[in-house]
Amino acid sequence: MKFAACTVDGARLVEPTPHEDFRGRFMRAWCAIEFAQNAIDFTPVQANMGFSRMRGTVRGMHYQTAPALEAKLVRCTRGAMFDVVLDLRPASRSFRAWFGAVLSAANGQMLYIPEGCAHGCQSLEDETEFHYMASAPFSPEHATGVRHDDPAFGINWPLPATAVSEQDRNWPLFGSGMARTARSNA
Repeated sequence: MKFAACTVDGARLVEPTPHEDFRGRFMRAWCAIEFAQNAIDFTPVQANMGFSRMRGTVRGMHYQTAPALEAKLVRCTRGAMFDVVLDLRPASRSFRAWFGAVLSAANGQMLYIPEGCAHGCQSLEDETEFHYMASAPFSPEHATGVRHDDPAFGINWPLPATAVSEQDRNWPLFGSGMARTARSNA
């Protein structure tokens, strides 16, 4: 795997190094040794899958607060999506910065989201599916988010948002009561 630094401190775009032959391809999705060699302390304890029916669907921006902070490793398994990490760590040099990348079943790339950062995605194709591993189990009491269209961040989504959950539409704007919790993490 190849690890590329992003504009968000600690986040990494992970590019697989597939073995390909006439049958197709085989690639590693996670390796504790390779992550440690790239200064990433990530041990998955939960794996989740999401599916978006319509192109333009936005999910996020979700994160968990202490003591249930979680890091994520996200991969698109069908279709394509624009995946975003947003730095919400006040002490970070990249506080309020975001980074986005196209993850697709075809390119196999993954995005590592550090603890204290929010995560969101937009489907670029109908019937897009994604899989992510998390370093902590989902904790409804600590789950929260910020709006995907909050002007404080200026996230440049590639498509107009065609479907956004009521929960995600109603997150408070940054700095106006961000401690409210969620019922789900997708």
